Amino acid sequence: MDLREFTPKLFTLLKEGISARQISRDLFSGIIVGIIALPLSIAFAIASGVSPDKGLVTAIIAGFFISVFGGSRVQIGGPTGAFIVIVYGIVQQYGVEGLTVATFIAGFMIMLMGFLRFGSLLKYFPFTLIVGFTAGIAVIIFSSQIKDLLGLEMGAVPSGFIEKWAEYGRHLTAANLYAVLIGLGTIAVILLFTRITSKVPSPLIAIVLSTLAVYFFQLPVDTISSRFGTIPNTLPMPKFYSVDFETFKNLLAPALAIAMLGGIESLLSAVVADGMIGGRHRSNMELVAQGGANILSAMFGGIPATGAIARTAANIKNGGRTPISGVVHALTLLVIMLLAAPLAGLIPLACLAGILVVVAWNMAELHTFAAILRSNRYDAAVLLVTFFLTVVFDLVVAIEIGMVLAAFLFIKRMADATSLGQMFDAQTAGDSPLFEDEFGKIPPHIAVYEINGPLFFGAAQRFFDALKDLGDRHSVLILRMRHVSIIDATGMKRLEDLVRLLEGRGVKVVLSGVSPRIMDDLLKAGFIDVERMQPDMEAALKWVSELSRKS
Repeated sequence: MDLREFTPKLFTLLKEGISARQISRDLFSGIIVGIIALPLSIAFAIASGVSPDKGLVTAIIAGFFISVFGGSRVQIGGPTGAFIVIVYGIVQQYGVEGLTVATFIAGFMIMLMGFLRFGSLLKYFPFTLIVGFTAGIAVIIFSSQIKDLLGLEMGAVPSGFIEKWAEYGRHLTAANLYAVLIGLGTIAVILLFTRITSKVPSPLIAIVLSTLAVYFFQLPVDTISSRFGTIPNTLPMPKFYSVDFETFKNLLAPALAIAMLGGIESLLSAVVADGMIGGRHRSNMELVAQGGANILSAMFGGIPATGAIARTAANIKNGGRTPISGVVHALTLLVIMLLAAPLAGLIPLACLAGILVVVAWNMAELHTFAAILRSNRYDAAVLLVTFFLTVVFDLVVAIEIGMVLAAFLFIKRMADATSLGQMFDAQTAGDSPLFEDEFGKIPPHIAVYEINGPLFFGAAQRFFDALKDLGDRHSVLILRMRHVSIIDATGMKRLEDLVRLLEGRGVKVVLSGVSPRIMDDLLKAGFIDVERMQPDMEAALKWVSELSRKS
């Protein structure tokens, strides 16, 4: 086992040495990212159906742990928009206590993924699926913010997408004009200041302006404190959970959903970060750290955490290059919570809704969505199905069906890519001058065919059907397999069926160009001996010629 694979990046960098100049950059970047994370952590918690302090606790505890023990140099951890859909659904069905236990279980699952080296496997998750469910999550986040964005006086928002919009429609005439102005103003400020400067976080500017407006003009809009009370200015004491089998069984599916999404998003964020800094993260160590972070987050009453792509990108753009910036980000949030938590209660909910609308817009990645739609019908089908199922049903169903659909369509494309080429068949195709220029005159009783691509269950039957009637015209079949990279059990069985069928009709089957690995498999299968597997076409023709002389 390579121990470096499970060594946190921070430990490696400290051993190698970090310059004072880089430390100062990390300190600056960490403070900026901490300020950026403040409104997002609160907004994600509220949108998830829990109190705002849980978002802060998650960003502090999980963010600190991920930076110290993670496998990425620049990853920033904490609550993210992608979890809103899952967390809200779990809270609706199992309550906050159920969410905490599910997060606790999910933490162990993610750690296990890391120790089992699943990090590399999660990288093979189809990109179209990720874009589809991310765009679906973006639509759900936007939909969940309409109540606060318009200041609608209504009860609990239904969790179903269609039911939610139907309820909005019934209360639309009671929209609060002040809330609408604050929400739209927040969106405008974020978009404007993002273009003007990146030094000061635009969501922070929007929060300060909207909070001052509500406070000084006493605008009749909901604030954090009016709905949730004062945000505590202390961290809760950790609580240890003992999960019995019945609870584990009930919360297994939600926990698995948290673990899968957390693992995928954290590694996706790490890959994006690698591309921005030219680095390489340790995927399995990152999963172990993400798992530990979720366990600790649950113990402190937090919500699920993962790598946050937007905050990680902000960290890089502000000069962060080591995990020190992530640690400073968590400590910055802790200081703000200890010293200024009550002030956060003055933030209008319409402002947070406006921030999340911008987050949803950025998550949707419409240019990528449109590009995939234009690419090919298979990818477009996976994208649209995953998107639709995420919006109308839930993320777990979308991922399950999307993965199955992507797998089936991939099999279809691989089967279509596998071809059986007729290289020489004097009985049906006439002479092939180019082929004969290379190998000399081919006797008419010999047919030469070549398989291009993997011989697997998707293409095996087509291969068998194309050659099964060959015995009526020839006494020898040379099957070139130099371009066959793999052969599965179904392909092996159909090849065996073909060999036995043709040899029963007196046709000798010779294979050429078989790779060593496939040759071993064929010898173990026992239906063809080693002398009928020749290294190339020339050797196969020579063997057939010698066989003819002997007979």
